[in-house]
Amino acid sequence: MPVGTDWALAALLGIVEGVTEFLPVSSTGHLILLVDLLGFRGPPGRVFEIAIQLGAILAVCWVYRARLLGAAAGLPRDPAARRFAAAVALAFLPAAVVGALAHGTIKGVLFSPWIVAAALIVGGVAILVVERVRPQPRVYEAEAVGLRTALAIGAFQVLAMVPGVSRSGATILGALLLRVDRPAAAEFSFFLAIPTMLGATAFDLYKNRAALDGEGSALIAVGFAASFATALVVVRWLVAFVGRHGFAPFAWYRIALGAAMLAVLSIAAPA
Repeated sequence: MPVGTDWALAALLGIVEGVTEFLPVSSTGHLILLVDLLGFRGPPGRVFEIAIQLGAILAVCWVYRARLLGAAAGLPRDPAARRFAAAVALAFLPAAVVGALAHGTIKGVLFSPWIVAAALIVGGVAILVVERVRPQPRVYEAEAVGLRTALAIGAFQVLAMVPGVSRSGATILGALLLRVDRPAAAEFSFFLAIPTMLGATAFDLYKNRAALDGEGSALIAVGFAASFATALVVVRWLVAFVGRHGFAPFAWYRIALGAAMLAVLSIAAPA
C-alpha cells in the first residue's frame, strides 16, 4: 500500500487538478511540474496525471446535469438539442484523431518541465493579445455555437496536446476569436471537456493497464476524489469570474509561473 506521504501528495495533486482543469492555466502542466518537484511516485506512464482529470470532468457533469439531461432527452425530437450534440462531437473530433495517432510521441517527447514552462509563458502572452484584439461577440450561449465554429474550436484544442498550453485555454481563446462571448466560451469548453477527457482517460488506462496495480489504483482513487470535490467549486465560480474580469488575470499568472519555473529549472540543471 502507499505510504502516508504518497497519500497526501495524491490528494494534493488531485486538488491542483480540480482547481486548474477548467482555468486557462494548464492542469497537465501544473501536474508535471509538481510531480517532478515533489518526487511523487505514481503509476508509470504519467497515467495518474491523466486519470485524475476524470474527477474534474464528472464534476462538470454534475454541475450541468440538468442541461445535459435536457439535451439528451431532446435528441429524438428537438433539432436544437441535436445541433448542440453534433457541435460538441465535431469539436471533439480533431483532438481524438491527433491524440490517437500521436499519443506515443506526445507522452514521450513533450511531457517535459522545460516545455511546460515555456508553453505557460507563450500561452499567457497569447491570452493578453486575444483579449485586446478579439472581435465583437455574436454567440452568447454555449448551445448556440454553430457546427463550423465548433469544428474550428476543436482545431484550437489540438494545440493543447503540448503540455502547458492548456486545453481550456486553447478552446476558450479559439472561441473568443470566433466571436463567442466569454461566459459562453467557458461553458462550451466545459462541455467539450467531457468527451475529450473521457476519451483520453480511457485510452491512457487501456495503454497502461499492465502497469497498474493495487497501489497505483489506490493513488488514482485518492486523486480522483480530491479532483472531483475541488472542481465542483471552481466550475461554479469560473463563469461568473470571467464575465466580470476576463481572462487577463490568468495570463499574468501563467507568465509569472512559467518564468519562475524556468529560473528554478536553470538553477537545478547540472552544469
